[in-house]
Amino acid sequence: MNGFALGVDQETWCGQLRALSADRLRPLAEKGEPGRVNRPLLAALGELGLLERVFTAGALELCLLRESLAYGCTEAETALALQGLGAYPVLRAGSAEQRERWLPGVRAGRAVAAFALSEPGAGSDAAALELAAAPAPGGGWLLTGRKRWISNAPEADFYTVFARTGEGPGAKGVSAFLVPADRPGLTGEPLDMLSPHPIGALAFDAVPVGPADLLGEPGRGFRVAMDTLNLFRPSVGAFAVGMARAALDATLAYTAVRSAFGGTLSDLQAVGHRVAEMATRTEAARLLVYAAAGAHDAGSPDVPRRAAMAKLLATETAQYVVDHAVQLHGAVALQRGHLLEHLYREVRAPRIYEGASEVQRSIIAKELYREAAAG
Repeated sequence: MNGFALGVDQETWCGQLRALSADRLRPLAEKGEPGRVNRPLLAALGELGLLERVFTAGALELCLLRESLAYGCTEAETALALQGLGAYPVLRAGSAEQRERWLPGVRAGRAVAAFALSEPGAGSDAAALELAAAPAPGGGWLLTGRKRWISNAPEADFYTVFARTGEGPGAKGVSAFLVPADRPGLTGEPLDMLSPHPIGALAFDAVPVGPADLLGEPGRGFRVAMDTLNLFRPSVGAFAVGMARAALDATLAYTAVRSAFGGTLSDLQAVGHRVAEMATRTEAARLLVYAAAGAHDAGSPDVPRRAAMAKLLATETAQYVVDHAVQLHGAVALQRGHLLEHLYREVRAPRIYEGASEVQRSIIAKELYREAAAG
């Protein structure tokens, strides 16, 4: 990457991914059941080597991957991202035994991973989680409580679970565990959500975990969560940019040929100005996502601020672009099965998950004041 311009090889790769997602992955996605894990789709992502790229790519490459897949098949993008989100803590903080046991299956699309942080009373305020990890009589801990709005639940094969072990107040008393789905006392149920990908709730009834299940050190689980989110937040922005670009291109194609008032919609200044605004915002969001990814890959200390800015602007922009694309298409875009009807349902959730827009603004402000105080 030279400045903010992609190289020829990168542009070629992104074009290949867009074609692959539309031609190879979208048909598999369309055969899946909304709200359920699509294992044939995951297997295809593994066979194509795309899941492997999630664990070997830097932040910029991950963003290019997610943006390109989202353009052609949002279900494929989401399935890939959820594998990364659920398993990345194992890659970064897991033991050799944990990595050897689970990561080959995740990379191949055979084992389904899930990131279990949110709770009924602790969504955006992740440090307020209440899932209790009480000391067990024979050693280890017993997990008791609930998780909610967990992607891939309850069908995942294992969960990265964050629980309160109590080494300190707030975030200092949180530990991370790798919990297989067949662990006794762990149950779950699907939630009927607006987004088409699987989301569920989990109940922990004295679920036993031991030192071998820890991801990292006791009391350091919140750092495991934040390291994961700092990588994936810019790429959530890339997912949003992919949706915005798909909506923009659909709008350009439609308004150029749709007859209206003796010409085409594109002849109307109001339409042209609207499309220009959509394109400008999309490009601005795309560049900010790349800048945040580049900062992450360079080890910059301002990654939390840049990641929050990228996710905030890109997800808010995608909402704007998709909404105006629907408006310019009219009623046809509201029909079930239309690309924009699909994107309209998909685009809303990213403004909430992995830190709502309001949380991103708080992070940005906090980081700005911290940097100012440091001189």
